[in-house]
Amino acid sequence: MNNVFVYIEIEGTEVREVSQELLTKGRKLANELSVELHAVAIGTGIKGKVEEQILPYGVDKLFVFDAPELFPYTSAPHTDIVVNLFKEEQPQICLMGATVIGRDLGPRVSSSLTSGLTADCTQLEIGPYEDKKSGKVYQNLLYQIRPAFGGNIVATIVNPDHRPQMATVRSGVMQKALYEGLGDSNGAKALIECRKEVVYPEVKKYVSPEAFVVKVLDHHVEAAKHNLKGAPIVVSGGYGVGSKEGFEMLFELAKVLHGEVGGSRAAVDAGWIDNDRQIGQTGVTVHPKVYIACGISGQIQHIAGMQDSGIIISINSDPDAPINKIADYVITGTVEEVVPKMIKYYKQNSK
Repeated sequence: MNNVFVYIEIEGTEVREVSQELLTKGRKLANELSVELHAVAIGTGIKGKVEEQILPYGVDKLFVFDAPELFPYTSAPHTDIVVNLFKEEQPQICLMGATVIGRDLGPRVSSSLTSGLTADCTQLEIGPYEDKKSGKVYQNLLYQIRPAFGGNIVATIVNPDHRPQMATVRSGVMQKALYEGLGDSNGAKALIECRKEVVYPEVKKYVSPEAFVVKVLDHHVEAAKHNLKGAPIVVSGGYGVGSKEGFEMLFELAKVLHGEVGGSRAAVDAGWIDNDRQIGQTGVTVHPKVYIACGISGQIQHIAGMQDSGIIISINSDPDAPINKIADYVITGTVEEVVPKMIKYYKQNSK
């Protein structure tokens, strides 16, 4: 069992951001295991167009499968390609996005390879594992960490005996960064040149003719209505906001601060804010410089989606709210009392 593999999601000829985030994490895992990072990209008309979007993230070897029938995505040909490629390459780890495509492709690949799959991971680490029944100790396993039982516990899942160890991760959970090599013992950057080998396999050797029976007649993608994931400032509301009208104050505050508005699942379920603005385990993961939590209690499901924010400000009438434990600043008071004062102050003092 050899390298770390990342499945690259492509929309047209554009690499999805979740794949670049996974390449960044995959590079770190590969360095820790002293193996290579490989990637597989599948699509139509992508040859010569996706390489520059993938290789700078530290990829040693990129497999590009390009054929007219491979976009838009359909299950069978993509499954054939990944399964047959993995039978040849024998990777020890495979990472995919927890997206519509990843949730379809991941289980099909893991079932075909009898490898197992952990969905919606929030952390990925390398470590040992001891089987207490047999006493056998495994080294360098992938710790697949995710909330479980409705977010009431954080589970660490390992797969000692089957390969590849497969995990899916939501967009925004990992942070993408171009690869700059490893630091040496003196702290200086010792740039390690990846091989950056690109291979263009013949598609028909990997895909059966029957896999192309299903054809997509129409493919439509709508642009996002907001930039919640990339916003430097996020004003987020929970059930404590009290109403849809209460969220109008949050939108006004966000406008003054040039930020975006998010919400907890409780606020979404109450119909006070659109579900595409939900932050948390079952929503979007954000990493803003400033996160203002208004009337949010701070259940683990929500914290999973914002805990890496630079500065966390909590506005809550309950001084013992769980979110106050991770907040950098706590303002005790109701949203109706505090937010209008913040809006007035920033309007008066903003340039």
